Amino acid sequence: MDGLLIVDKPSGPTSHDIVARVRRALRERRVGHTGTLDPMASGVLPLVVGRATRLARFLSGDKAYIATVRLGRTTDTHDALGRPTGTAFDGPWPSSKEIDAALERFRGTFVQQPPAYSAKKIAGQRSYAIARRSSEVAGPDEPPGDQPRSMPAPVRVTAYAIDLVDAAGDLVTLRVRCSAGFYVRSLAFDLGSQLGTGAHLAALQRVGACGATLDEAISLDRIQSEGGREAAESALIPMERMLWALPSVALTEAGVAQVRFGRNLGPADASSGFVEAVSEAGSPAGRPIRLLDPAGQLVAVAEAADVPGLLHAAVVLM
Repeated sequence: MDGLLIVDKPSGPTSHDIVARVRRALRERRVGHTGTLDPMASGVLPLVVGRATRLARFLSGDKAYIATVRLGRTTDTHDALGRPTGTAFDGPWPSSKEIDAALERFRGTFVQQPPAYSAKKIAGQRSYAIARRSSEVAGPDEPPGDQPRSMPAPVRVTAYAIDLVDAAGDLVTLRVRCSAGFYVRSLAFDLGSQLGTGAHLAALQRVGACGATLDEAISLDRIQSEGGREAAESALIPMERMLWALPSVALTEAGVAQVRFGRNLGPADASSGFVEAVSEAGSPAGRPIRLLDPAGQLVAVAEAADVPGLLHAAVVLM
């Protein structure tokens, strides 16, 4: 069983919990995720299975979410699982027009401050571990400060679209399409700061990731039920479709042999796509290249070779 499995993650378990449960249900040790989804969040969690675990580093891309933001109070985690911080807002709730105007600041590319409770690293340590230690020092009866002493470095992110779906009292529903690395929890916190009300993320559903949507997802309950392995196998996206956005080269049989022996590839090893692929691989972006056998099966992912004008298989799947 090799490919990409889109799981509809329930709210509650961590991404690592989901991986462990799927490993047991599929009786397959080689299962991994392509990026964590917060425990509170639900929705699209792409898992790589079998040989496809070797392709995880090539999977990224835009994400899409439905987010519910609660105005009026901040928390130390920027979501509903955290401890309240600061003073609760007691004024009138902003109008839809005011909320949409405040969101304009976060549309496009900007520098975002990741939450303290995140997987970002600070001096080699996970930020959430540092934040938890800080919270323990404060004690359970002492409210934590608005911001921990150590915060992850700000990062450039892009929100391709932030649409205001609904605003009713203290609840705001947003549809967000964003780049990898974007924190919707930070968006909720920053929106509250912009409005002057404070805010935190009340609920989050990821509806798209790695080019897949909820329509392609299988529930965790179905995977863990009787016949779940067969159901998961039917829902599996084959490796050939996982990296569809990358350029490809169709190899000859001789070219496939060159890949198997770890040799560089030249124009004679391909039946089509080689010249364009070399240009893509050698560009400043250095795009990976899919290598397909004569039957159209994915056999490797290549990068620019040390010798100009040639390709070399970085990940071999045979």
